[in-house]
Amino acid sequence: MGAISFDLGEERELLRQEVRRFAEERIRPGLQERDRGHVFPQDLVAEMGELGLLGMMVSEDYGGAGYDVLSYLVAIEEISRVCPSLGVTMSVTNSVCCWPIERFGSEALKRRVLPDLAAGRTLGAFGLTEPGAGSDPAGMTTTAIRDGDAWVLNGEKAWITNAGFAGVYVVMARTDPDAGKRGITAFVVEADAPGLAVGASEEKLGLKASRTAQVYFNGCRVPAANVLGDEGAGLRIAFATLGHSRLGIAAQAVGMHQRALELAVAYARDRVQFGVPIARHQAIQLKIAEMATELAAARTLVRYAALQEQSATAARLAAEAKVYASEAANRACYEAVQIHGGNGFSEDYEVARLYRDVRVTTIYEGTSEMQRQVIARDLLGA
Repeated sequence: MGAISFDLGEERELLRQEVRRFAEERIRPGLQERDRGHVFPQDLVAEMGELGLLGMMVSEDYGGAGYDVLSYLVAIEEISRVCPSLGVTMSVTNSVCCWPIERFGSEALKRRVLPDLAAGRTLGAFGLTEPGAGSDPAGMTTTAIRDGDAWVLNGEKAWITNAGFAGVYVVMARTDPDAGKRGITAFVVEADAPGLAVGASEEKLGLKASRTAQVYFNGCRVPAANVLGDEGAGLRIAFATLGHSRLGIAAQAVGMHQRALELAVAYARDRVQFGVPIARHQAIQLKIAEMATELAAARTLVRYAALQEQSATAARLAAEAKVYASEAANRACYEAVQIHGGNGFSEDYEVARLYRDVRVTTIYEGTSEMQRQVIARDLLGA
């Protein structure tokens, strides 16, 4: 294997600068008000679409920007550094909607739905989790029954990011009740499909400016042409999609970690106790040093996994990046609040929101426990 370079290169660095400028100038203003009001910023989502951020890895043949995975992760990190809610909105539409459609959809399906997704004229969503099937997706109960040239879906999906604003849902449903894991099929379900309904927005601990809700299918008719891949390949498609999308959540965590470090450093320099800035106290210095070291390690692991995305160990590397980056970011946000002392417990300070927002990164797109299972099974050949 040749040497691996972690230099972003000129094109990716210019992209990073452009996305950071957009995040600071357009997203940061009004951030606290949107969070407190649970406001989904449709205007900003539209602007992100115009910048090509919602179809970053979609081929130019289908109206996308045609970026590689590392460029996408750099952009996710910069958006999430300012607004993790928009970071996950962006991640979901790119990673778990556009990505599986381009890889597993028919040519006609790709040409019909990808251009609007890539341009941000609509958003994407992913329906795998159910109220009774989270870490065990094979336990899903949503069904799809063939009826002529269509499939009829019945059931419900839970914790669906972008629900209600998405125009396209990638949905897994059981098509053969006797085939176990091989009896699940992937579908592209458009929001105007008869029989699809969206529930009330979830009252979440964090990420309050993103939309999460349950999605219900009551005799929902989906054209047979909207099947992704082969019938019965749905779980394989879901796992392949999650193996890819976990890198986006890892990058989201890195962005939050970066911001936590910045806020902690700035506060430590300004806050005076015992007659000197608290940055002079060794207890604070040690916290800052640990945060910075873990940030460097997390970012390097995420970028290494991105560069190895086509390798035989890609799924394990993505799991390693996700579990480490998310847990390191949780530790960093905890310490940032600690460094702020009582002020860190106040919603007037940004670290309080970061502390709430970062918590879910060890849970969604596969819990830390499940990531460790993926890593161990790959290493042990299980």
